[in-house]
Amino acid sequence: MRRATLSHAASNDGRPAGVTAISIGFLSASAYLVILGVVKLANPEAIPLSLGAPLLHGLEIDGPYMFLLAGGFGLIVAFGLFRLKNLARRAAIAIAVAGMVMLLPKVSAAATDISARFFVAGSMVVVRMVIVWYLWQSWTAEKFS
Repeated sequence: MRRATLSHAASNDGRPAGVTAISIGFLSASAYLVILGVVKLANPEAIPLSLGAPLLHGLEIDGPYMFLLAGGFGLIVAFGLFRLKNLARRAAIAIAVAGMVMLLPKVSAAATDISARFFVAGSMVVVRMVIVWYLWQSWTAEKFS
């Protein structure tokens, strides 16, 4: 009996399971940002801007419109990945690389003491690295139109 791995498992329409998982990750993060942005616009005192810090890396100080802009762009990328659009694959790679670069100061600051903050920041870099690696593979890129 042959076992399907994440890298080669595909849904009925030929989309690799890994692409679906990455698309769902983008969709979840984007929906979170859009919801925070809408809540912040409706009632500015309801939630702190710092709730967007893990995804916006400092851009959250620009206010709820940055939440909506980043969330909207992420939704476009998520749907593009789901529909196997090559431009969305490239955008996802660029977003993941930018996220790794923006996380470097956080990892560096957390490295002064080996704590949970260090491992969380490091794991966020690793997740982004895996996304870039997976989407960069030729057998994944071949699936995109």
